[in-house]
Amino acid sequence: MSGSLAGKTAVVTGTAHGIGAGIADALRGDGAAVHGVDKDTADLSVPAAVGEFFASVGRVDILVNCAGGVAGQVGRPLEEVTDEDWRAVIDANLTTTFLCARAVVPGMKERHWGRIINIASAAGLGVSKTGIQAYTSAKAAQIGLTRQLAHDLGPFGITVNCIAPGFIRSNPTTEKQWAGYGGDGQAALVEGISMRRLGDPADIANGVQFFASERSSWVTGQILAIDGGHA
Repeated sequence: MSGSLAGKTAVVTGTAHGIGAGIADALRGDGAAVHGVDKDTADLSVPAAVGEFFASVGRVDILVNCAGGVAGQVGRPLEEVTDEDWRAVIDANLTTTFLCARAVVPGMKERHWGRIINIASAAGLGVSKTGIQAYTSAKAAQIGLTRQLAHDLGPFGITVNCIAPGFIRSNPTTEKQWAGYGGDGQAALVEGISMRRLGDPADIANGVQFFASERSSWVTGQILAIDGGHA
């Protein structure tokens, strides 16, 4: 789809590494002008910071909400999860999605064209393999928000879709998780994937490219599991 997004401006959040960086590269390859942002650039869980960032960008045609993660946490019994721990993960995954979408929607409505693509997780379709309650809750809520926004924004020519990636070794957190499985656990994980391989950021970017393009102009409110058949 080289050149298919020429003249379009995209914002991709969570581009410090891994999936977000791969998505940004793919959209650039399709001709879009891409603005990447990560937590070192702007705290997208803070409304004022979101407003300042998007004001500096100007027109946004495509928004990819990829920012998220587990905020350095590991699975613990529910009674040991603090208020601060809960809010940190919810803010990183769900609040950022809400605030960024809210920032771009007015302009998209004016132009009667827009693409919002949320990157959730297989955890949002089931459970968190690491046992982080806030993470699976935030990702499930992201999926719900996708469906609601698709319903609300469809009359304005804006599509809203979601990708739920399977396990991908894409950042220090997933590398630590992979190592923690050990040899037997790693083999079992791969064996549970129909394609018998782990995915990589390019696999997720392929789905984003479709949702961002005109080829998906009548596709909205969809949750696409890109997981090699694991789900």
